[in-house]
Parts: sequence; C-alpha cells; structure tokens
Amino acid sequence: MIHPQVTVGPLFIDNFCNVTDKMQSRSNIALPPSEASSSRRHLLIGVGPSLLTLTCGLSPPTVWAEEKSGDKEEEDKGVIGAIKSLFDPNEKTKSGKVLPKAYLRSAREVVKTLRESLNKGTDDNAKFRRTADSAKESIREYLGSWRGNQIVAQEESYVILEKVIRSLANYYSKAGPSAPLSHEVKSEILDYLNTAEEFL
Repeated sequence: MIHPQVTVGPLFIDNFCNVTDKMQSRSNIALPPSEASSSRRHLLIGVGPSLLTLTCGLSPPTVWAEEKSGDKEEEDKGVIGAIKSLFDPNEKTKSGKVLPKAYLRSAREVVKTLRESLNKGTDDNAKFRRTADSAKESIREYLGSWRGNQIVAQEESYVILEKVIRSLANYYSKAGPSAPLSHEVKSEILDYLNTAEEFL
C-alpha cells in the first residue's frame, strides 16, 4: 500500500490514524475499539517525543560538564546521593564512622525507649509499665540481633549499651523485677545513654 505524503506534526498523527482505520476497515479482521485506541496510544507514546522535537524545533539541551574540585561529600549530595544512601546497607554516624543501618536503627531505638522509660515518673503505673515494656522489647530485639556480632562489637555505642543493659540487669537482680530505680542508678544510665547517642 502506498502511504500518502503527510507533513510532520499533529496532522501526521491524524492522517496515520485515518490510514490505519482505512486498513482495518478494508480487511476482514475488525479490531475491537479498545485495541484500536490502544494502538493509537502506543503510537503517540512512541512517536510523540520525536515529533515534538521535529515540529517545535526543540532539542535536548546540551550540558557541559564542569570539573569541580571538591571532596566526595559534595558528590554524595543531591538525587544520586539520596538514591545511593537508600540502597546502601551502611550509614555514617555523627562521629563519622560507617556502621550498618540496621544496627544504628536498633541501637537508637534502645536509647530512645530507655530514656522515655527512665524519664517517666512512677506516679502513673500504667504509663510507666507501657514505656518499660517497650524499652524491654527494644532491648530484646537489639540483643537478639547484635549480641556478640563482630561487625559492631568494638564500637563505642555497642560497648556503652552493653554497660547500660548490664547495669539494669544487676540492679533488678538484686532489688527485684518491680523495684523502682534509685536516683543514682537512673542518672548513671541516662549519662551512658547520652554518651551512646553521640556515637550513633
């Protein structure tokens, strides 16, 4: 079949669609309306951007790369840095060390829940129990995932959190599981938590 001469632009699409409609009507096979419109959509999606470039005189802008003198931190900023950090299993801490994200998330949760539990007054026993239970759960998860793990065993935050957990365990083993913490033990643990947070 000889295609008619058409100009490039919006008329091209209309003429092309008319030609395909005529071809469909001449053949014995009739496409359902949904398939016909689907083929037009595919044509528009596939040909549209190049037609726009030809008809409007638009061309992709030329980008000149400049050589930047800077360290890697500049490079990590922006969209590419965000995408890299999303898929990177490690994260840079406040102190500059690179540690597993899962460890940092777990350790931060322990610090947060323990601090909340220690700062809650024992006036409202129900609220205190809720915060104490969430702290206990975060400690269990932390220990289950990271106890003895050689990746983090030498890290300052790990060593400090081990001290916190041992202090709590020693206190409750001597005073009983439901004994309120003494002021000195509470302030010691809060100091440890503040120090651990500096390394996370």
